[in-house]
Amino acid sequence: MPQELRAVAWTGNSLTLIDQTLLPHRNETVDVRDVDTLVDAVRRLVVRGAPAIGAAGAYGVALALLQGEREGWTGAEVRAAVARVRAARPTAVNLMVCVDRVMTRFDEGLDAVLAEAAAVQREDVEANRAMGAFGADWLLKRVGEDRPLRLLTHCNTGALATAGWGTALGVIRELHARGRVEVVYADETRPLLQGSRLTAWELVQEGIPHYVQADGAAAGTILRGEVDAAIVGADRIAANGDTANKVGTVGIALACADAGIPFLVAAPTTTVDLATPDGDAIRIELRGEDEVLEWAGVRTAPAASRGHNPAFDVTPGRLVTGLVTERGVLDVASGELPGDHLK
Repeated sequence: MPQELRAVAWTGNSLTLIDQTLLPHRNETVDVRDVDTLVDAVRRLVVRGAPAIGAAGAYGVALALLQGEREGWTGAEVRAAVARVRAARPTAVNLMVCVDRVMTRFDEGLDAVLAEAAAVQREDVEANRAMGAFGADWLLKRVGEDRPLRLLTHCNTGALATAGWGTALGVIRELHARGRVEVVYADETRPLLQGSRLTAWELVQEGIPHYVQADGAAAGTILRGEVDAAIVGADRIAANGDTANKVGTVGIALACADAGIPFLVAAPTTTVDLATPDGDAIRIELRGEDEVLEWAGVRTAPAASRGHNPAFDVTPGRLVTGLVTERGVLDVASGELPGDHLK
């Protein structure tokens, strides 16, 4: 995977997004010049992954300023447009954090906003590199096996999901660079097969051996002793260590606990939300029911059936063996709290 791959890039007067709904068969970009297009891109998962959404939201403030200048908006109208960007997806806290950070320089004008957005993007790449090294060191020490590891991951947490390099997949990339990856089990992942379309694509680019498996196969693969550790990302981490991630994650954590293997969450400190006390306070996004009632536009369930389609679930902190951020690794299950990395 080329280091320069960027899911989110600023061109000077617009935002370029890799259209992740088209991968792996087509690698195309979307040129975003207005707030409506950005909000739509976030909701349709053209851009996805909490850190990547955060970077897109940061530049969204600049888009709102430029659109407001073109269309003669008042200051209040520009701020309302920024609020729409901030609310485009409710679960991923990075979007809110990054928009709020850039808005602290809103009154200084466009150049200041762009400088802050660029800093958000640059710092995320640096954080990902750091957590990759911390996570790899921790796993090798924790597993204690002098052989390549068999790893399981869920959803997509690579360069496509971040400002660059990756979180959970960044740890895997670091292990692979050290010659310590035997195979990766990549869960296919609902709702848009982010694991089979995106994670597998990134693993192919890196030459990392892997299997794509159904989400429902993950627990059995773990309990059969075919996995040494699971590594996942996060969209929001509560103050007590409860972690919201792509739906299906909690089953992986339960299986890891039963099998006695590490369950590692990799996320930057921007994903930690100390204002959210626990998982019960995390708002879980419900997606359209057609995603579970239809396949390729064809109804597969009875006409009278309704669909329940949560995009995320919450893993209790007691099941999180390790939380790796750019500042190191916390043993959340043993009582170390995410706030310890924010002091």
